Amino acid sequence: MKQLFTVTTLILFSLLSVVGCSQAADSSKSTEIVPGIPVKNTVTLVDLGAKTCIPCKMMAPILEELRAEYKGKAEVIFIDVWDQANAGKAKNFKVFTIPTQIVYDRSGKESFRHEGFLEKKALQEQLDKLLAVK
Repeated sequence: MKQLFTVTTLILFSLLSVVGCSQAADSSKSTEIVPGIPVKNTVTLVDLGAKTCIPCKMMAPILEELRAEYKGKAEVIFIDVWDQANAGKAKNFKVFTIPTQIVYDRSGKESFRHEGFLEKKALQEQLDKLLAVK
């Protein structure tokens, strides 16, 4: 029964996300997507996922490590889009699949987006590249 609920939830989430598919992300904008994100004057990594999603669970320790390693240099933020309090955020970020990782430069412009599990090294490369730009 729980597995059926999870599959149904995944299907519904996918269908709801498709509504915004015709709108492409505009990486030239430097405004907040949701209050405080991206963090002003700081490189920001946002991971949108769910605490119960298997690939998202695989990302969790990587995000914790990155949060510790980049403390004071970059912000690492996780948003559980299946949590009722965050339900509208996936649409604001134009997320169609979870997990999705989005990296913003210091000016708040989106510079990188990836859907699905992503290894730590790939995220480090994106963060280091943006941190090197002054």
